[in-house]
Order: sequence, then structure tokens, then C-alpha cells
Amino acid sequence: MKLMVIGGGGREHAIIRKLKENPAVEVIYALPGNAGMREAVPVPEIGAKDIPAQVAFALSHGVDYAVVAPDDPLALGAVDALTAAGIPCFGPDARAAVIESSKAFAKDLMQKYGIPTARYETFSTPESACAYLETCSLPIVVKADGLALGKGVVIAETREAARAAVHSLMEDKVFGASGDRVVIEEFLTGPEVSVLCFTDGVTVKPMVSSMDHKRAGDGDTGPNTGGMGTVAPNPYYTPAIAETCRETIFLPTVRAMAAEGRPFRGCLYFGLMLTPDGPKVIEYNCRFGDPETQVVLPLMESDLLTVMQACTAGTLAETEVKFSRRSACCVVLASQGYPGKYETGFPLTMTPEAAAHTYIAGAREKDGVLVTAGGRVAGVTAAAVTLPEAVREAYRLAEGVRFANRYCRKDIGAKALKAWED
Repeated sequence: MKLMVIGGGGREHAIIRKLKENPAVEVIYALPGNAGMREAVPVPEIGAKDIPAQVAFALSHGVDYAVVAPDDPLALGAVDALTAAGIPCFGPDARAAVIESSKAFAKDLMQKYGIPTARYETFSTPESACAYLETCSLPIVVKADGLALGKGVVIAETREAARAAVHSLMEDKVFGASGDRVVIEEFLTGPEVSVLCFTDGVTVKPMVSSMDHKRAGDGDTGPNTGGMGTVAPNPYYTPAIAETCRETIFLPTVRAMAAEGRPFRGCLYFGLMLTPDGPKVIEYNCRFGDPETQVVLPLMESDLLTVMQACTAGTLAETEVKFSRRSACCVVLASQGYPGKYETGFPLTMTPEAAAHTYIAGAREKDGVLVTAGGRVAGVTAAAVTLPEAVREAYRLAEGVRFANRYCRKDIGAKALKAWED
């Protein structure tokens, strides 16, 4: 069986490595992939947003099944185009992907269908947004309406900071057209939880929960990033809370999308806050999270390809989705300066032991040598019987991955460990 995975980061590497466990898989093409994906055939000349080239490649290479992993091609209709060409796909079509590509749509959906979330207002001009900021409570959250690589969110402690965020998004256009509108919402408190769910548009089967670490610096300081590491399961996400989320958030969201004529098939990501008033949705993603995927999939005991095909075919209710009771930790190794300015092109070396546990996010080949090519370079994942063991092992293995301006947080899992010990 020939597979095609669209995307080129650590998330895609984790998906590819899991898909390779199925003995029926003959080859996996990664478009564009990266030079560190040894389990796949990277096709760097075809970018993640070059949908016509993806369709042509799939047809000319006899691709049997495609996985569209990143948000941009999903929002642009990659699944629509591939499906129309006769290539079955894992992932939502563009109408369903709007649940991530427009935060205003997502918030309006939750309000309409009674799905718990933060109070919010949406603004189309910086003047109206700043006028609202003069009267709102602090701290306040300012979000770009569109896609922003997971970085279009500012938690403002002061009105000055909130106004600066509005101007940056709406006038300076730091994320382009994604900042044409902004969503300003109340600041929620409580432990954060990420839950990825398989769904075929009707049935929902959650994966193991996880805890992401978005801020660049230790102690959750510094700017938001795409994610500096994660652990699974999240100790704050108890069985009772999981059941509440299933009944008040997961199923209602999938039913709401179907009612809106936008049935969602694929991986629906729920970013949750466990507030004193109960679980609430912070954000939806229309795909696997990054780096959540790097800890969730290593704990998956069911065959990933089988489950993905069930989501496509509408047979998820009859398909087993099983996860280990072990724990996992992923430590992201980044280029110093990320998510701001950083240098690349440094040789990237790994011990054989570390390589077996490393997902490459940003690397290319230069003169036969693997060199860094991104802000987030690699994610090192370890699984163990307990969470403390997984955290220790991930950091030990990370020492086997070296490059010149290597940076990582030293406290991945610290909050989870405190809860786990309590």
C-alpha cells in the first residue's frame, strides 16, 4: 500500500513512524517532508500548500491513501481536491476545517450550541477593538481570527499590552490576513488539557490526554511558541472530567458541525481549560497537535492506519481505538531565539539510541550532512511506566541530540509531576 503524508515537521514524522508499523504499508511519501524522516521518501519540491502538485503526484505515483496533517492545506481544501481525484484522505474538508481557520466561527458555534467556552467579542477594526479594551476586565486574551502557526494569541496583563497586541495583529499584520479580525475573550484559569479525538462525523473516540508547554521559557515565561514540549497523560484529566468533556464538549461539537452542514472527519483537537466552573474550550484545531502527537501516538496500541481509514469510511464505531496505560514525555529542541529570530544551517548529530526516539521537525541535507532548518528542530520522546520515569528518560535521550545553538526548556512536565505526586 502506498501512502502520502502532507507536511514536513515533527508531527508528520510521528504520524509516519506510526503508520510504518502496519505491514501492508509499502512506501510513504512525505510532501514536502524533511531530510530527517528516514521512514519516508521526502518530496521537498512539493510544498504543503501546493495542492495541484499534490494531486498530480498522488495520481502519478499510485497513492492509495493520503493523510493531510497541517492546518493550512486543510483550510485550503487539500482533502477536497484529493478526494475529488479519487484519493481517499484522512482529514476534514475545507468547510469543516473552518473550526480552526476562523476563531470567530468556532466561538459563534460554541455560543449557538451551548458548548462551554470563555466569554468573547469579535472585532473587524482596531478602533472598535481598542474601545472595548478600555472597559474590559484584565488580564484579557487577544487572538488573531485566522491561522497563525499557533502563535497568534496574546495574554495581556495591561491595557497597554492588549492595545499593542491589537495593533500588531490588525495594523502591522504580523500574521497577514489572519489578523483582519480579532477575538478578544475573557482570561480563564485552571489546568490546561489537550485532547485529540478521532471522529468520522458521528462517532468520537478520544485519544490519551496531554499537557502542552506553549511558552518559550522555563516557568511558562516568554512568548508563545508552537509548543516546547508535552507530556501524556495529563494528570489533571481524571476519568470523571473525561466523561464530562465527552458529554458536554466532544459529542456536542461533532453534532454541531454536522447540524451546520460541515461534518467533521479526521482528528479534532480540543484545547481545554479545567476552570472552577468546569471544563471549557480554549480552542479547536482541525488536526493533530504539534507536539502533542509526539507523545500520544507512541502510546497508541491500535493500528493508526486502520483507525484513520475508519474515520474516512464512517466505520469508527466498529473500530477499536486503544491506548497504553504508560506515560510519555516529549522535549522539543529548538534554535536559540525561537520563536523570534534564529540562525540555522548547523550540523545536527544524534546517537543511534537518541535517533530512535527523535522526531525531526526542522532539518535539511547540505553536502551530505543533516543540518538545522527551523525554529523547532527536533522532539525527543520517551515512554515509561510512570510519568517521572518518562520525563527523566526524555531529558537523558535529548542529550544525544546536538547542534550549535540548541535550546530547550528544562521544566517540561514539572506541573504534571507536581499533580502526579499529589
